[in-house]
Amino acid sequence: MSVPSPLTRHIVLGITGGVAAYKSAELVRLLTQGGFTVQVVMTEAATRFVTAATFQALSGRPVFTDLWDPRVANGMAHIDLSREAAAILVAPASADFIAKLVHGSADDLLSTLCLARECPLLVAPAMNRQMWENPATRRNAAQLAADGITVLGPDAGDQACGEVGMGRMLEPDELHAALVAFFEPKRLAGKRVLVTAGPTQEAIDPVRVITNLSSGKMGYALAQACLEAGASVTLVSGPTSLPTPHGATRIDVRSAAQMLDAVERNVAQCDIYVSVAAVADYTVANPSASKHKKGDSPLALEFAPTVDILARVAARPQPPFCVGFAAESENVEDNADAKRKRKKVPLLVANRAQDALGSDTNAVTLIDAAGRHPLPPGPKLDVARGIVAHIATLLPGRA
Repeated sequence: MSVPSPLTRHIVLGITGGVAAYKSAELVRLLTQGGFTVQVVMTEAATRFVTAATFQALSGRPVFTDLWDPRVANGMAHIDLSREAAAILVAPASADFIAKLVHGSADDLLSTLCLARECPLLVAPAMNRQMWENPATRRNAAQLAADGITVLGPDAGDQACGEVGMGRMLEPDELHAALVAFFEPKRLAGKRVLVTAGPTQEAIDPVRVITNLSSGKMGYALAQACLEAGASVTLVSGPTSLPTPHGATRIDVRSAAQMLDAVERNVAQCDIYVSVAAVADYTVANPSASKHKKGDSPLALEFAPTVDILARVAARPQPPFCVGFAAESENVEDNADAKRKRKKVPLLVANRAQDALGSDTNAVTLIDAAGRHPLPPGPKLDVARGIVAHIATLLPGRA
C-alpha cells in the first residue's frame, strides 16, 4: 500500500464505548504500518472496554481522554488535537455519540474536538441491530451524511449480544482501506466501471476443469483503485478466494461463456470497461456429463475457441472506454501493441505473464495511441492506482 502524502499522514482516531473498541487496536496497528501517525482520543466509556495503555503502545503517542488534560499547555486539547490532523475517524461510533454529533453536543473531549474541527470527519457506527434499526438512529445517520460527515458501514453479521443483523463495525482492514481511499483523488467521480478479474474454468467433466494461474489480484486491485477514485464498480469475477473490495458489486462466474454473459448484461450501463480477467482462449467442446474413468488409453479432448469478450465490447456501436490487459511471455510490448490495434481499444496494459500471475507485485507498460508509458513496479494496488490515473487523462473531456 502506498504511503500517504505528508498532508494525509496524521489521523485522530476517536474511540467510544462499545465492544467493537477491541477492533480499533488492530486498526491502529494497520494505520501505523501504512505510514499514518495516529492520535487516539477515547471517551470515558471506551476505557471500560480497552485500556488507554493499549492504544499508547500501538500508536506510540499519549492517549487523551480528558477535556481538561494538563499535558496541553494552553488547556485547549479540543482545539490543538484536531488542528494537525488530516481527518478524524471515530471507530467505533456508538448510537449515543452519533446523536451528540447530530445535535452539536460537546460534553467531553472527543465530542468537543469533533465540533471544533477544521478537518473531515468519518464515523464507523457500531451497535446492536435494534439500536441501528431504530428510526431515531437512522435519522441521525442520515443527518450526518447530509452534514458532510462520511459514514462507514455498518455491516451485518454476528453481534456480541448474540443477535445477528446490521450494526457490526466494519473490520479494521476495511476501515483502513476506506481511510486510504478517502484521500485518493476522485478522478473517476460519477463514473460506472465494469471490471473482469480472475481465471475462468472450462469443464472437462463434472469434477475436472482446465484453467490458468491467474489469481485475480490485479483485477481486484483495479476494482479497489476505481472505487477509491470515486467510481461505482461492478466486478465480474472468475473463481478466486479474494475478498470483495468494499463497495463493489460482485458477480461470480466460472466459465468464459458465463463471463461473457455477465459482461453483456452489465456493459450497457458502464462508462469504462476494464478487462483484466485471464479468460480461456479455448473451451472443451465435448465435456462429459459423467466423470471420466481413469484408464490406459489416452483421453482425447476437442477444443473450440471462446468469444473474445474485450473485442466484442469494443465493437459495440457505442462502446464504453475499453481497457485491455496483455500478459505476454515474450516481446511483451510489441505483442501488446499489436493486440491493442487489432482489438481497437484505446488503452492496453502489458506485462510479463511469468512475473505477474499469482504475484502480489506487478510491472506494467501502458500502451495507447500516444505511445508507451511504463509505470514503476510495485504492489498491485499501487500499480492499479497508476493505471486509473492514466485512464482519467484519456477519458473524453479530460486532460
